[in-house]
Amino acid sequence: MLATASTLSAAATVIVADQVTRRHRQRTARFPHLPPQHVDVHGTSATVYTYGADVYRDMLDAIRSAKTSVYLESYIWKNDVVGVEFKDAVIDAAQRGVEVYLIFDSFANLVVPRSFFAFPKNIHVFAYPMIRPQVLFLDIKYTGRDHRKILVVDEEIGFVGGFNIGTTYATQWRDTHLKLTGPGVWELTSAFVTFWNHNRPEQLPIIEPQATPDWLPRIQTAENAPIRQVYPVRNIYLSAIRRATHHIYLTQAYFIPDKVFVQDLLDAAARGVDVRIVVPEASNHVIADWLSRGLYSTLMRGGVTIWLFRNAMVHAKTATVDGIWTTIGTANIDRLSLQGNYEINMSIYDRDLAQTMEKVFSMDLGNCRRLDLDEWESRPLINRIGEALLAPLRPLL
Repeated sequence: MLATASTLSAAATVIVADQVTRRHRQRTARFPHLPPQHVDVHGTSATVYTYGADVYRDMLDAIRSAKTSVYLESYIWKNDVVGVEFKDAVIDAAQRGVEVYLIFDSFANLVVPRSFFAFPKNIHVFAYPMIRPQVLFLDIKYTGRDHRKILVVDEEIGFVGGFNIGTTYATQWRDTHLKLTGPGVWELTSAFVTFWNHNRPEQLPIIEPQATPDWLPRIQTAENAPIRQVYPVRNIYLSAIRRATHHIYLTQAYFIPDKVFVQDLLDAAARGVDVRIVVPEASNHVIADWLSRGLYSTLMRGGVTIWLFRNAMVHAKTATVDGIWTTIGTANIDRLSLQGNYEINMSIYDRDLAQTMEKVFSMDLGNCRRLDLDEWESRPLINRIGEALLAPLRPLL
């Protein structure tokens, strides 16, 4: 009981201190970004976005050009200028006769007025419930959130990645999104349709799933589905890390890996792999920052380098390994994403895409400062105590 009280007291102190210091932080974010990067991935056109305004422009263009269907799923959908643009675009599409299906997470949008999510009756809207009845019987499979961000238009163009929908994300956050055009879009179509059909309330229609003759083993989705207790995203990361022979480049908004994940990174570094991790110097979730920092000494002593992204929130969830494998998606490396929420990550084996992601990673490193082990281990004792007190929260987040 005393240990729990100490942990909660430390968490409260950290949150209050962060709110005080946040008032004095610079409000205008500054960070490098690239124009959309285009590559061909085994017959599927792929575009990598590193700036919200760019991906929103192309997502809205796709919706405004839709002829048959729009499938849009977003964890957060703000009722601001960008959010209204998306709302107007899907309403206009439905008025043209396009079948529109929308999914958003109720809990993530608690601060958004319910009236914002009032759509015409010809649009099918599924608000993923904040609480499911099974939770009352302590069935933890039903506690996960829908953390995914997917847009599929006409089953021909698909988008996936870290960007939620909102004005702040357009210019103030550094994130990564992927657009696919061609046979690989089936992966995103199937992901959306499967989630919709498995979770929709009875009053909403089933979407008829479509098969595909195109087998694309180099372009696949990994889809976490907590109700079915399926969590492949963690496995694609661990498999790639264990195969690595040269380098592992990770970019993570909230980096709170479990013991197995940490050990695999250390094992890779021990065999000579260049393991680099980019994380925010200060994220929007201060508790996540402190939980992550409690692992820095172990990682750096083992040869992993930590790079702190400055002047903006980096929200990307990406990795590239050995110039061959890339993942771009919605899952953070923490318990909530890897063993709790609905998530989706692309797993792609392609040298051209990996080269593009290495270019993005190099750009981000230019906005980072490398954390020095001696500097880190001379941090104030009070910080070490706080990290230790907060550590019990790691399995929860």
